[in-house]
Amino acid sequence: MDKKRGAERVQPSRPTTVTPQPSSKRGAEHHKVDLKGHSESWVRNHMAVGKNALAKLLGAPVATIMTVAVLAIALTLPGFLFTVLSNVQNLTQGWEGETRLSLYLETSLTDEDADRFSRSLLLRDDIAAIDFISRSQGMLEFKKYSGFGDVLDAMNDNPLPAVVVLLPKSRLVADLGIMRAGLQALPEVNEAVLDLEWLQRLDAMLAVAKRAVFVLGVLLGLAVLLVIGNTIKMEIESRRDEIVVSKLVGATDAWVRRPFLYTGVWYGLLGALCAWLIVQIAWLMLETPAQELAQLYRSQFQLSGLGFSGSALLLFMSVLLGWLGAWVAVRRHLREIEPS
Repeated sequence: MDKKRGAERVQPSRPTTVTPQPSSKRGAEHHKVDLKGHSESWVRNHMAVGKNALAKLLGAPVATIMTVAVLAIALTLPGFLFTVLSNVQNLTQGWEGETRLSLYLETSLTDEDADRFSRSLLLRDDIAAIDFISRSQGMLEFKKYSGFGDVLDAMNDNPLPAVVVLLPKSRLVADLGIMRAGLQALPEVNEAVLDLEWLQRLDAMLAVAKRAVFVLGVLLGLAVLLVIGNTIKMEIESRRDEIVVSKLVGATDAWVRRPFLYTGVWYGLLGALCAWLIVQIAWLMLETPAQELAQLYRSQFQLSGLGFSGSALLLFMSVLLGWLGAWVAVRRHLREIEPS
């Protein structure tokens, strides 16, 4: 029995089979970059590149100030002319509603005959109101405002004709032209003058001025483009070795291009801000004389600057030109820099 028990004690145990457990996932599989993380990394990178580009510009203040000054001068002229045209248009907006037709009567007519003729015009359906200025009244007003009262007193006869000022009901240019031609044919009328004619000439001149400002703006915009492009070209040449090393370690063209694009954007933004400041200072200098001139003509006209839309357009176009000039320069010259 003892031997049997001893045999039982020394009998080797059966090997236990261990079921292999699935291995845990590796750490690299737990850190997948999702779309949100990629977007945040992209934004952080762009912010860092933009700050570094601005820091480099501020690190060379003399060169930066000279370049920004040239850009500001090129942007100020079209901005200033744009505001001038805008103010002239605002000044002439309400004038078409006061279109009048002036009839200069024959000098052979007496004041009584002229007054009778003006009253007869009230029977017409195309006339809203009539203002009659007799020869004697016209002479008194002319003496008052011309400053030649003594000379006129020495004259025996009154050379001024009676004037009938008509306010037409129609505001259409074609109707006013037909009305003027019909009144000109009357025997009592020496000359019929439509006040709208000078306004039409003014509108034509404003249209020409608009086109000229547009052409000038395009030419100066090309100048801004060339200035920024040449500046970026010089910066690319100064950083040629850095670009070559970056490409050797695997940097893409987009990564190399990004700092120069932000430099162009900063140049455009700084130039636009300086141009906006110059235009505003110019209008502040002109505001007081313009108000005094408007008061002499009993007008409520006030000068207005670029405003929100004009300022936004100036900033947008300047930044766009800065980015475009940098992009053209980098695209052209970056191809020439390749590691050998």
